This record gives sequence, C-alpha cells and structure tokens, in this order.
Amino acid sequence: MVLDERSKVIRRLIINMIEVEKRGHIGPAMSLVEILRVLYDSFLNYRTDEPLWSERDRLILSKGHGCMGLYSILADKGFFPKEELHTFCKAESRLGGHPEWMHIPGVEASTGALGHGLPIGVGMALAAKIRKQDYRVVVITGDGEINEGSVWEAAMSASKHKLANLTVFVDYNKLQAYGPTSEVLNLEPLADKWRSFGFSVEEVDGHDVAALERVTSHLPFDSKKPSAVICHTIKGKGIHFAEGTSEWHHKSGISQEEITSMYNCLI
Repeated sequence: MVLDERSKVIRRLIINMIEVEKRGHIGPAMSLVEILRVLYDSFLNYRTDEPLWSERDRLILSKGHGCMGLYSILADKGFFPKEELHTFCKAESRLGGHPEWMHIPGVEASTGALGHGLPIGVGMALAAKIRKQDYRVVVITGDGEINEGSVWEAAMSASKHKLANLTVFVDYNKLQAYGPTSEVLNLEPLADKWRSFGFSVEEVDGHDVAALERVTSHLPFDSKKPSAVICHTIKGKGIHFAEGTSEWHHKSGISQEEITSMYNCLI
C-alpha cells in the first residue's frame, strides 16, 4: 500500500522522536500509524482542550511499546505541543517508552505489561453500559500480546456482557520481538478464535486508509456483540530496511546515518 503524505508526516514525527536518544520501538510504532490515524481523524469523539471530558470515546493502546505512534498522533491533534516529542525518553520527559495515564493528555491507561489493555477496556465499556453513557471504547492490541491469557479472559467477559460499545483492533504484523508469530505461538485461525469468543469480526489491510474508514463506519458490526478488527499490517511499514524484521522491533544506538535513511524513505 502506497503511503500518502499524511501517513508520511506522522512517520516523520516518529523519527523526530528517535533523534534525541537514538532508540525506540520503531517497528511496532510504524505498523500502527494508519490505524491510529483513521481512529483519531474520523471515528473517535474527543476534545483536545478537555482530555477528561466524561463523554469522550476511550482509546487504550494495549501494546504500549508502540507508544511513539500514539504520541505522534496526540501531538498532531493538539493534546500537547509537537515540540515535546523531541524530549522522548529523556530523563525529565513525561514521554517515556510506554504511555502513562494522568501524565500525558489523551492517554487512557498505563500499558506495557502486555495483556492488560483489554481487561481495562472491558471495565470501561461495562461502566458505560451500567451508567447509560454513550461513549465507545477502542483497544489496540499487538498480535504477540494476544498470547496472554488475560486477553481471552477479558474477551469472554466482553461477550458475556454484550459490550457492543467495545472494539478490539489487532495490529497483526505477524512478528514478535524475537520472531514470527507463526513460530513463537501460532495464532491462526485468528478470526475464528475471536468469533468463538463471541465477537463479530472483520479483517482489513491495516495500511489502507479508505478500507479502515469503511470498516470503522460500520461499527459496531453487531448491536449485541463486541467487535474485533484484524488489521493485516507490516512491521516497520514505510521504512523499507525495517519492514518485516524483528531486528527493528526495538533498537538502541541508532546512528545518524540510519535516521537520515529513515527520512529518505519518506520523501
């Protein structure tokens, strides 16, 4: 999928963040860009000047190590100044290697201990149902992350309570930190797994903005079920030498030459 200029702009913001401390989870952040972009551009209800607005939709980035993608979108939308991105991972910065609730405007949960985001999201969605509030809850998980049993326990609970206000987006780039998901712990048949847990499921190219917009426009897929969107993505998307490799899941000591090459990929 060819990237348009907006997708390139957001990826450049991610590279800006890497320039200071020369490290970060590049692969997981790049595979998330179009998912986050579509959600914040055309799906979620929020107020940048009132991040804790009670009727806002909640988005939880359960794969917290992909936070550079989230930070870039939040800064792009005005939750905090873009200049702050240049403090990423510095000792005094609030923009750490995993997002922290109540420290960063727009962040709904502290994540990074993988498998926690969906349980939190189920609680938020159930609270909305009990209180008769209309806000929606979106949880973005990684594919390696859904090896965790807590994810499937939460999925059963979501199905039991018919949480149609809850949607899970799976960033299915098919690579974990140390290898392909098919070798580490095979997830297939992934769509059928979510269906068997009581979710209504759709699959989509996670870098196709138009396709993502079509899918989100039909949420919830079933008025009595939670929804799952399996997004087929490429780890490191947009940086050709980082695409589809676990080597760029996380990288430290990134050289200036490598950073320059990243920018050149987005010209």
